[in-house]
Amino acid sequence: MKKKVVIGMSGGVDSSVAAIILLKQGYEVIGLFMRNWDSLVNNDIMGNPDLLNQDICPQEQDYNDAKKVCETLGIPLHRVDFVKEYWDYVFTYFLDELKHGRTPNPDIMCNKYIKFDMFAKEAQKLGADYIATGHYARIKDGKLLRGIDTNKDQSYFLSQVSQEQLANVLFPIGELTKPEVRAIAEEYGLITAKKKDSTGICFIGERNFTKFLENYLPNHPGDVVDIEQNQVIGRHIGLMYYTIGQRRGLNIGGSKQRMFVVGKDLEKNILYISYGNTDYLMSDACIVDTVTFNSDIKPQHCTAKFRYRQTDHEVTVTNLEDGTLLVSYPQGIKSVTPGQACVFYLGEQCLGGGIIKEVRKNNQKLWYL
Repeated sequence: MKKKVVIGMSGGVDSSVAAIILLKQGYEVIGLFMRNWDSLVNNDIMGNPDLLNQDICPQEQDYNDAKKVCETLGIPLHRVDFVKEYWDYVFTYFLDELKHGRTPNPDIMCNKYIKFDMFAKEAQKLGADYIATGHYARIKDGKLLRGIDTNKDQSYFLSQVSQEQLANVLFPIGELTKPEVRAIAEEYGLITAKKKDSTGICFIGERNFTKFLENYLPNHPGDVVDIEQNQVIGRHIGLMYYTIGQRRGLNIGGSKQRMFVVGKDLEKNILYISYGNTDYLMSDACIVDTVTFNSDIKPQHCTAKFRYRQTDHEVTVTNLEDGTLLVSYPQGIKSVTPGQACVFYLGEQCLGGGIIKEVRKNNQKLWYL
């Protein structure tokens, strides 16, 4: 009998081509579309102008596209509603992190709690032997590896997915580049072949970020301080709208000088900027919590990424008594940011990762972070 694979059909080109590859490999393929966000129920119309200008909301358009792809390929498509679960496990986390002045990555938690947990359980109800997604990553001999396409590699976003969760997972397009994926979609005449890649917050999409967050968190404007002169130079619209190292979209005080965000003081509601001194962005260690390893390897010396698409950095990892990790990089790295993920690698293998809790320099916590 054919092995049965339930694949997450997002309405995008990647999952569409992943389904094609599975069919060519001889699997029985079943599509499953996840509805994880309801713009009307969640009252984010002001952050989503598309709802005012279209007859159908983006989530429903994605479902329709997934349905057309499955009809073209001759596979069934089921639909499941995870709106509550997404709110409870992903969006609440996202808001809580912003409240604490951190820069969260909801895509990572969406993979951990929705795609490889709730989705997997739903797939089991459909009799799945495996689940599959359109991630640019690979699994070989039980190891999570980077995708072949270095520009699209998504292993970083899978860093919180456990070894157990990955046990029966397939990543059909991990050996392909994005141009190759689009070429296959065009060959099969799929409606998603030229569809724009989704961007923005996982499953929520592109939004006017300021208006979107106003629906859920109150704005607390405050002073912007030149960290070197300790002088107030303007006002910010709320610390949650800024991240460490940010240069664009600051609109502070009408200044045309090059400036970037170097820190936040949550208690005093102050945003610190510098006019070009990158020393304030440098750190040599960080504390990482919420650690998940999807490998039996617990690294002491390896490489790490502190942001998606960042180059790898050599690091030393020390286990602390409270279960957190001290990640050291004496060479210094810019813009390591609380709330972002620290993801560990040994060559092509992604070992797992955690969330940056604290940033240090010269054995001291940076007071402005």
